Amino acid sequence: MPLVVAGERSGVGKTTVTLALLASLCRRRLKVQSFKVGPDYIDPMFHQHVTNRACRNLDPVLTSEAYVQQCFARHIQDVDYALVEGVMGLFDGATGIDSTASTAHVAQLLDLPILLVLDCSRLSRSVAAIAHGYRSFDPRVKLAGVVLNRVGSDRHLELLLDALEPLQLPILGVLRRQDNITIPDRHLGLVPTAELSSLDTLIDKLATLGDTCFNWENLLPFLKTGDKDQGSGIRSIQPITRSPVKLAVARDRAFSFYYPDNLDILAALGAELVFWSPLTDSGLPEDVGGMYFGGGFPEVFAQQLAENHLVEAIKKALQAGMPTYAECGGLMYLSKQIVDFNGQSWPMVGAIPTTSVMGSRLTLGYRCCTALEDSLLLSAGSVVWGHEFHRSYLSEMPTNPVFEIRGYEERSRLTLEGWRSPNIHASYIHLHFGGRSHIPQRFLSHCLRFRQSF
Repeated sequence: MPLVVAGERSGVGKTTVTLALLASLCRRRLKVQSFKVGPDYIDPMFHQHVTNRACRNLDPVLTSEAYVQQCFARHIQDVDYALVEGVMGLFDGATGIDSTASTAHVAQLLDLPILLVLDCSRLSRSVAAIAHGYRSFDPRVKLAGVVLNRVGSDRHLELLLDALEPLQLPILGVLRRQDNITIPDRHLGLVPTAELSSLDTLIDKLATLGDTCFNWENLLPFLKTGDKDQGSGIRSIQPITRSPVKLAVARDRAFSFYYPDNLDILAALGAELVFWSPLTDSGLPEDVGGMYFGGGFPEVFAQQLAENHLVEAIKKALQAGMPTYAECGGLMYLSKQIVDFNGQSWPMVGAIPTTSVMGSRLTLGYRCCTALEDSLLLSAGSVVWGHEFHRSYLSEMPTNPVFEIRGYEERSRLTLEGWRSPNIHASYIHLHFGGRSHIPQRFLSHCLRFRQSF
């Protein structure tokens, strides 16, 4: 059965280990499907660049436990190997009191063993106490073995192995300090793949690392998908229209945060996805019935966005009533201005009467969202789980908010969020459509009616 790559905490190198494993497997021309626990966009981009297959997010809060199981079963059908990358530390989840939405939670849902990555850079004998603690903390979690990362020398490795020997815990990989293998990052995590000119060289180095640093004889059996459950329980989604409705999906270096499942579900419902670039295109795609602006880094490309006169075409489409769904970076783009980290202001579309200002404070977490009124996506009173992850804030609060939101804890503070008009749903909240196809179905119904009105 496949493995889940987990870390004892964030920053121990689980993404490096995962990419090294994937790159080495793909160098052997094996078909590999990857998965990522939690609401992540950038790590899956790296997975997809290596495997040439869309990485699938496994998140029981944004979707459901059943959807996580169905998604996993569905996407391992035509591959021989699979690998799941965890999130944060093994037991770190949505709360501090249980493992909900943690790597451990997802591993239990899928009945998969854990490959635990240990940062050994400041450890010797204490590594055994850490490994023992993680193995015994929750007896439902099965450790297949450990990877010793950032090992400094042969003597250091000898001390680590001596300490771990009494545990009889398989050592499935040893990675030395690889100062020449670094993935650039910035304010929201890793720099996306589209912005890295030397990415293929980096992946080649990771493949070589994978070839030489893992115990493949013992590791490969864990990665095989084995018997597959053909009856995964996934119901086929029926199109809402016989004639596909064109949906303009902004996708470039500024707007790249999309869950592959969301795009698949939209297509299954009858959307013809037309990808275009607000950065470089001179006009909107023709004959579209709606627009979808995902998240990303519009603040990094604010000058280029501001200088592209395409914004006039977007304004015209919005004034004509074109249904438009904007998440996070998309919300920022539809605002009047973006004020970047240097304090410089750049004019944007101006469909929403507020300015997006970059700041130092990170807003992060799951959100329980209650729709206050009918919108493009939800009917009044509907409740849906979403996720926030941004360092910007709005200069003006919405006068016609989309949601009343709270955090994962029942007693968390209630706030108002999102901008709404008859044809716009713009919010910092990222939504996953898995198991919730009524959301994109409602949006596409609006798009269909808009097209039919001409």
